[in-house]
Amino acid sequence: MSSTVFSSYNPIRADEEEEDGKEGEGMRAAMVTKFLEARTVMLFGGVDQKLAERVSMQLLYLDHLSHDPIKLIVNSPGGHVESGDTIHDLIGYINSPVAIIGTGWVASIATHIFLSVPKERRFCLPNTRFLIHQPSGGAGGRASDIAIQAQEIVKMRERIAHKIADATGQKYDKVIKDIDRDYWMSTDEAKDYGILGTVIQRASEVTF
Repeated sequence: MSSTVFSSYNPIRADEEEEDGKEGEGMRAAMVTKFLEARTVMLFGGVDQKLAERVSMQLLYLDHLSHDPIKLIVNSPGGHVESGDTIHDLIGYINSPVAIIGTGWVASIATHIFLSVPKERRFCLPNTRFLIHQPSGGAGGRASDIAIQAQEIVKMRERIAHKIADATGQKYDKVIKDIDRDYWMSTDEAKDYGILGTVIQRASEVTF
């Protein structure tokens, strides 16, 4: 009696998927090259060390080529605070002026990045939403370590609140109160708050 084993593995299909994967990576690399030629950097997804490294390398590379303006397009739910700090600070470090265009959502530490440029260089597309809130984190281990982590979160909260206040013109006390909970804003609300400069619909409207 013979037995038949059914397997999901298909060598022809596997080869095709591998080729598709390589082709997809090649296409993505080609697109990134074209974006860089247009001095445009994409920041999409959660902010972490890997994304911070990629965005930082592209900003530094473009700044090395020339000090012409750079466009940074942001769609992000936020993420790791220190990774966001790196991008935020590097935008001010390079000599090239950067304009930031928000799309989809600009939330949490991504809003911190958005505020790294002057208001006249903060743009977004019509359906963008913005979120500010206080940083959060989990701590475990000894009680003394948990207390240290809690103190660091308080310091981080105050630092970010000062940055929001400085970049928007809002009072620090108001910002501290606002970020105590998730504070979502539409484009009109973000403009009124001082986060957003201009709502645009076309690339030609980004002038600086």
